[in-house]
Order: sequence, then structure tokens, then C-alpha cells
Amino acid sequence: MSEITRVPLPPVGKGSLTRIWVGVILALLIGASTAWAVRYQGLVVETLRAGSGPSPTLGDVVQVNYAGTLANGKPFDKGEKVALPVEGVMPGFSQGLLKMQRGGKYKLIIPSAMAYGAQERKDSATGQVVIPANSDLVFEVELLDFMSAAEIEQRRQALEQLRQQMGSAPRGGAGAEPLPQP
Repeated sequence: MSEITRVPLPPVGKGSLTRIWVGVILALLIGASTAWAVRYQGLVVETLRAGSGPSPTLGDVVQVNYAGTLANGKPFDKGEKVALPVEGVMPGFSQGLLKMQRGGKYKLIIPSAMAYGAQERKDSATGQVVIPANSDLVFEVELLDFMSAAEIEQRRQALEQLRQQMGSAPRGGAGAEPLPQP
């Protein structure tokens, strides 16, 4: 039989165990604060339902259904079949629209720097603060359709021509027979 050689362990000094735990906790705190400082702070676009076809461009006007909430889930705005110019909305919403496709549904998480920043938004009717300063915003957006500004102008001109034609047509409408005289 062979004998196992024993290695004597020196006794742990008083307070050493406490110092080890304090060191572990400090390392965790430093790691967590570093992770928090370097986290991604840009726009997040999550696809809830994929769309198809091309995406809108900056010069386009989109038609959307949307619901806006604060990061804590409190709703502040909602719209259905709303026409919005891509360039005429907050930067984070605009950048999110550029990543969408017709028929798709998306969730936008917009950091405060890409939303309203240090400005708070108040309800014009009540004067209550609806969006506090430095608030991250969350939107659920369904992109129904979009058109270029040129297409919208063409449609507007066509409607204007139609109105003018209707205004100069006889009372019975375009191509109507004159009423018989008694």
C-alpha cells in the first residue's frame, strides 16, 4: 500500500473571506456598469409581421396605423390610416419608416435622443405632460401604403382637373341631355 502525501493548507486569516466576497461583488459591479455604459443606444426595429416590396424613401408620404407608448407601457398617441411625410416626423420614427415594407407591422424602440430629447410634450387641450423629457418611446406601426411626393402631386392635379370639368359641365352632369321644355 502506498501512503497519500498530504499537503497542509495554511489556515485562512481573519477577515480574508470577507475581503474575497467584497472583491467578487466589486468585480460584478464594475462588469455591470461597463455593460450598461456600452449598451446599444440607437433605434431598434423589430419585425412583427414582414411586409413585401420596396421601402419608403425620405421624400415619400406614408399611410400608417400606429400606437405610441412610453417605455413603461403608458399610451400617449394612436392613429389609424394617418398620412405622414417621412421627413416630417421625429428622427427615430423617420429612420424606422425607411426600414419598413408595405403591409408589414413593426415595433420601433426609439431612444430619447432620437425622439423629443429634453423637451416634454403637453396635451394641447389639457396642458398635461403626455411625454416627459428624456423619454424613450415605443411605437407599433403598420405600414399600409406609401407614395412619392410627385405621385401625390399628379393625383392632386388630376382631381383639380376633374373638379374644373365638373364645374363647367351642364347641371345634369357631363354628357346629360337637356331637360325638355314644357
